[in-house]
Amino acid sequence: MHGASRHVADFYRKTGVTSAAMGDDPHRLISLMLEGACKRIRLARACIERRDIPGKGKAIADACAIISHLNGSLDHQKGGDIATHLSALYDYAMRRLTDANLHSDTAALDEVSGLLEDISSAWNAIPQDSRQKPGVGAPA
Repeated sequence: MHGASRHVADFYRKTGVTSAAMGDDPHRLISLMLEGACKRIRLARACIERRDIPGKGKAIADACAIISHLNGSLDHQKGGDIATHLSALYDYAMRRLTDANLHSDTAALDEVSGLLEDISSAWNAIPQDSRQKPGVGAPA
């Protein structure tokens, strides 16, 4: 992997995915990161329900960190309008997660989770032969 992909991989290793699970597949890495952000949002929701404020804050901070790294991995030159729109969605998601943290707002968590699940679904629907090959730079 090169550039932004390596940075994202290093970050994700620190947040709980082993390098064996990731391999060198940038497409799989992005899928794992989207899945990881959704998992942390579900955890934040559970923390709100059991009134675990520190747990909620950590789960939301972890989700925001993952989303920030997803945003940073976008290749605006190759990705064009898609990258621009994804960046705006990621920014919006982080604002909504901040609101969720400040107000223990489960509706905001559900909204962001739905957005990320839609992105993940679209990402995973990319045909295998159209996906970026391992070691060929950052995902768009």
